[in-house]
Amino acid sequence: MSLALCSTLAMAAPPHDVPVREAINSDAFTTTELNTDLQLPWGLSFLPDGRLLVAERGGRLVMLDADGSNLREIAGLPEIYVKGQGGLFEVLPAPDFAQTGEVFVSYAHGTDKANGTRISRAILRDGRLQDLQPIFTVEPLKDTPVHFGGRMAFLPDGTLLLTTGDGFDMREDAQKLQGLLGKVVRINRDGSVPADNPYASNQGAGAKVWTYGHRNPQGLVYDAASDSVIMHEHGPAGGDEVNILQAGKNYGWPVATYGKDYSGAIISPFTEYEGTEPPLMHWTPSIAPAGLAIYRGELFPQWDGDLLVAALAGRHLRLVEMEGGKPIAQQELIADLEERIRDVRVGPDGAIYLLTDSDQGKLLKLQPR
Repeated sequence: MSLALCSTLAMAAPPHDVPVREAINSDAFTTTELNTDLQLPWGLSFLPDGRLLVAERGGRLVMLDADGSNLREIAGLPEIYVKGQGGLFEVLPAPDFAQTGEVFVSYAHGTDKANGTRISRAILRDGRLQDLQPIFTVEPLKDTPVHFGGRMAFLPDGTLLLTTGDGFDMREDAQKLQGLLGKVVRINRDGSVPADNPYASNQGAGAKVWTYGHRNPQGLVYDAASDSVIMHEHGPAGGDEVNILQAGKNYGWPVATYGKDYSGAIISPFTEYEGTEPPLMHWTPSIAPAGLAIYRGELFPQWDGDLLVAALAGRHLRLVEMEGGKPIAQQELIADLEERIRDVRVGPDGAIYLLTDSDQGKLLKLQPR
């Protein structure tokens, strides 16, 4: 299904009309603790041979065997700004990693007075990152240690998407096309501007904008089966959103939102606004969505094409059942574990892998009983 068709179908239903089904507890699954020695793990990725990379927000990258054992630290990371929500976010292997060994690292860079999300690329070889080169930094830099975004995804043409946050205090910048706060950006693997970007003719940083009007997106995935890019983002007090992205579109923040300020004040009188895209669905009150995956695999065939959302405040894994490009039902999974879930990935074996958000973080594996 094309991205445009998915978006049209999604808009046919109100974004809030997604019924909640009865929760499924952990005893419905075989839940295995593969590793319990992680420190604030933030991002999980798989190498072609089944090994796993775990990026820890405090600035450590570790590699694990496919069964979660044999933890070893990867050397050669760049200097990382670790404060507030800032740190190491994700290490994403290139689509041709088996041939090139290339990985892309997203992280917070800079100082208290001038920081932003950065991507560097490197070669992962012999237990370290070699030939590391910064290729992209969000402009303008900000003076807040929050709302960095930091999720990456490759498109079929080899270009790279990155989510960026609005910096919290600079939320109006999410609507400004000349800057990169509150955006999804699209770059080539060397950091240059793809000629077919929607604003490629803009001068400066704005040429890299792919979509805009975002708050703090921490879930991003490209799904080849539906040819769609799906993203979720944190709202303030409520108003977490799921969106199917289309190049060049405005997703509303802070002009249109279902959330309120943490003080209780109204951010905007509009939940929808002309010229902006309504969310596919939203969560009010907030579940604090973190990682995102689309289930494609053989272990849970009943969930094929459904969304898996890691919930921090909700302390569960959220299943969003999709049909015809729109959500039709949702339910909580494994809430009885009482863990803040930071990331979720579908492994090459079809199992579901989770990272818990803690100083004593865990790598969990879910399989059907």
